[in-house]
Amino acid sequence: MTAAKPDMKQAPALDGLRVVDFSRLLPGPWCTQMLADLGAEVIKVESPEGDPSRHNPPRQQAHSAYFAGVNRGKRSVVLDLRSPDGAEAARRLIARADILVESFAVGVAQRLGIDYATARVLKPDLVYCSISGFGQNGPLAESPGHDLVVQAGSGVLGVGPAGAMPAFQAADYAGGTFALIGILSALHRRRSSGEGAYLDIAMFDGLLAMGDIALTGALARANGQSGTPMMEVWGGNPRYAIYPTADGRHVAVSLLEKRLWARFCDAIGRADLVFDDERPEHRHSDHGERAAHYRAAISDYCKRHSAAEIDRAMQARDVPVRVVASPDEALASDHARARGMVYQEDDPHDGRVTRLGNPLARSGLAAARHRPPPLLGEHTAEVLAELGLSPPTTKGEP
Repeated sequence: MTAAKPDMKQAPALDGLRVVDFSRLLPGPWCTQMLADLGAEVIKVESPEGDPSRHNPPRQQAHSAYFAGVNRGKRSVVLDLRSPDGAEAARRLIARADILVESFAVGVAQRLGIDYATARVLKPDLVYCSISGFGQNGPLAESPGHDLVVQAGSGVLGVGPAGAMPAFQAADYAGGTFALIGILSALHRRRSSGEGAYLDIAMFDGLLAMGDIALTGALARANGQSGTPMMEVWGGNPRYAIYPTADGRHVAVSLLEKRLWARFCDAIGRADLVFDDERPEHRHSDHGERAAHYRAAISDYCKRHSAAEIDRAMQARDVPVRVVASPDEALASDHARARGMVYQEDDPHDGRVTRLGNPLARSGLAAARHRPPPLLGEHTAEVLAELGLSPPTTKGEP
């Protein structure tokens, strides 16, 4: 069945909404980039030093790749919020905004005069979103909330192999994702109530909520059960694990269901490892005394074949075993490009660049192409003029 194509002539979903973005680094900027992709006008307010992520390696000519990855579609304004002129410009921006996003440490927004109590006087129906590591209250509220320590506190790091570093900023993106969900929900409610909202978004809360499967053993124990046998999805299940291949690569094996396991066993000539008494509850188990036989069979097969050979054989039989792709291979994959998730465009500052797409663009909700990430203060004079303020007399000053 062919999916219906969206009407790409429609305006993006949030066209006409204004966002003033005081956030920096990852969770807030990723959230506001999604808002920009969805059609909102996003003004990124930076200190004279700029968002620290501008300095993260590696670079792609004018921009840090990190910064470019979470700040497309925005205009950059440099304001010193501690100066009278900077404070006045911030007030005017807030008065025109539908959404404000900030990621300051607890108490900083109030000291800068852009806290919710102040902002709601300027714009009563403002949707105000504070993103922090541990939230605005609680014993850890004032603790620095970098991704790694938030993951540590959430219990998620305690599930996998001991001492293993995460390869993904799960807490940062959890914070950004729930910020986006909260903002869109508050905007929807505002349509009927006319009221704004204050959103206290904690990376900790978001990751804990997303950990409902990872923390199943702990939840069972909290409810008076033993928590065992535990759900094995972190290598304890030999049919759901990663194995080395003959050419030094790795493949991910995901053979949870009996029918998929039977299909794999048929492909490798080991029908003797398919048992009629396998039940649904074995799906996420360690498979008990059969585990060693399963693991040996999978390992032996993988060690005798290259990653490409395994990939071809398994895909031909529709068996979910895939080569562990490098980041470069993932970007270059035919599927990523077919889905519109990787594209190239000409950036006035960086030249020809490869970018990641927005998953909602295919549905016509987000723009397929975007304003490039801004240089520091690139739009200061332009935005100040729109606010009825004089442009800065010195570069970088409001």
